[in-house]
Amino acid sequence: MRVLRAGDAALLVEAGDLATAHRLNAALRDEPLPGVVDVVPGEQTVLLILDPSADVDALAARLPRLRLPENAERDAEPVEIPVIYDGADLDEVADLTGLSRDEVVRRHSAASYTVAYLGFSPGFGYLTGLDPALHVARRESPRTSVPAGSVAIAGPYAAVYPSRSPGGWRLLGRSELRLWDVTRDPPSLLRPGTRVRFVPEGPA
Repeated sequence: MRVLRAGDAALLVEAGDLATAHRLNAALRDEPLPGVVDVVPGEQTVLLILDPSADVDALAARLPRLRLPENAERDAEPVEIPVIYDGADLDEVADLTGLSRDEVVRRHSAASYTVAYLGFSPGFGYLTGLDPALHVARRESPRTSVPAGSVAIAGPYAAVYPSRSPGGWRLLGRSELRLWDVTRDPPSLLRPGTRVRFVPEGPA
């Protein structure tokens, strides 16, 4: 674990791998340190935003000594996301991978996913665990508007668009589950370390 100063009031922790970043994020979430006002986990890093009055050097020295949980999400059940597999790019993904449409659906829904980090838009989780046979590039021409609930893949990641937005990921289906709700606490259904399963619903 490497701790770097990031400006006058922030620290960037290079955790080295996804699991350690999730465990550090969980430790800071469960037992907040004095002077830390926000924690922003990445795929292999954790950024700590500090109060301007915080003792940055003392916090930097303390971080490597924190006791991290064995499992960031402990024994929490995975979030199940129901999916109707009728996405606009499903047939194209089948062609690109050399798989049948049904096999694309089977492989996508059979995998076990973990939220690596949130980004792009509020509540947008980058999910690791996608079957390597389904690793396809983003569309050459992104869509100007992708509906909320769209289930998509791009490169090694899977995701669900939590709100309507532009996007270039390949659309496999759609879900009615609300991943981002400002009336909920916390608003995002997903957080780094959360396990996810996609559950086929209705005809593909």
